Amino acid sequence: QNIIYKLTGVKDLYLSQLKTYGDLDRDPLERVISIVYYSLIRVDVFKKIDLKKHNAKWFALNEIPEIILDHKQMINDAISKLREIAKTEPLGFRLLPKLFTLPQLQNLYECLYGIEFDSRNFRKKILSSGFLKKTDKKDKTSSKKGAYLFSFIESNELDEKEKKETNIKDVFQF
Repeated sequence: QNIIYKLTGVKDLYLSQLKTYGDLDRDPLERVISIVYYSLIRVDVFKKIDLKKHNAKWFALNEIPEIILDHKQMINDAISKLREIAKTEPLGFRLLPKLFTLPQLQNLYECLYGIEFDSRNFRKKILSSGFLKKTDKKDKTSSKKGAYLFSFIESNELDEKEKKETNIKDVFQF
């Protein structure tokens, strides 16, 4: 957590250990063991990070530059892990602001999986999940009509019947 704070200036981010890398030939100079973690940062928190101040750089998943040793493998392993997590739980809890539009949610999953989804099918599937709550607020930044804002329903807000009927695996099987 301290390293992430030093790189971003943000405290209390989601952090999870990914894997330990220790192959003998990872580094041609000496034996190096790396314990890799990944962190998820909500988009509204990300926008507040002063990249110049913290000398941090961000790259789109499809625009990662050449990097040293097996670090590209580490990134690919983290992406694979996130894709697996996204199949079993609503990853947007950790990446989207508290209120978001369905196009924003769809964009999140399209970026993660690197594919485009049919908007109508995505909307139908995600709304049937029981994990979203529609608000009466609208985001009018992209059109005059505006898009309704949604929030995720916390698991403790679901009653026992909803918990049994809702299977996140059915929704996020992309």
